[in-house]
Order: sequence, then structure tokens, then C-alpha cells
Amino acid sequence: GESKQIMNDEPFTNRVGRSDVESCCWWGRGAAQVKGVCMYGKLNYYLGAKAKELGRRSLFPNVDFCKNPEAICSGKYSYSLMWVTGLLFWVETVQSRGVYSERLDSIADGKMGYEEFIDSL
Repeated sequence: GESKQIMNDEPFTNRVGRSDVESCCWWGRGAAQVKGVCMYGKLNYYLGAKAKELGRRSLFPNVDFCKNPEAICSGKYSYSLMWVTGLLFWVETVQSRGVYSERLDSIADGKMGYEEFIDSL
């Protein structure tokens, strides 16, 4: 069948029913609760308007995460962005750790189980 595009122009409400984002520019958003100027800057540099500005391929060339961090939770790309932020967090925080590749090899060699792998990170 035909897939429907879901438009999400408004922020999601939180547990207490609030959806206002005024004066909350760097609070956590997305699957990994991206927070802070540094992580928003990385999103912009690798995936957003800054990547386009620097002549690189950008998945979201019209999204400036530094000027509009709310784009992760509202707007036409919000559903994709919520998961992309989680993937960036994983790459930046988990895969960049020195032990990650070593432990991944241990799973492939049968020396470590999946739960032990997750617990070790």
C-alpha cells in the first residue's frame, strides 16, 4: 500500500503534558537525549547545514541544529532525526572507545557473550 507521510510540526508533550520549548535550547532530544552545544555542533557538522556549507554531503542540508535544535523533535524530519541522533551518540560515545573493537572481536571469536559485551561497555 501507499505509505503516509506523517507531519510533525509541533514538539511532543512531556510526561506532565508540557510541550513548550521556549528558553530550553540545549535540553536533551532524540533517542539518545542529545544535549549540549558540542553534540548539536557535531550533528550540524556531520549531518546538517554546516556539512552543506562546507561542501560535504549532508542528510539534512536545510537543518541548522545549532540555530534550531527543536528540529530533532518537530518538523518534517523529526522521526528520522530522533533515531539519527541515537546513532551518532553510539558512534561518538560507544564505538569510539578503545575497547569496543577488541570486545567485538571477542564476540566473533566466541570468547564473550552478547550480554557480557554490553555490560563491558
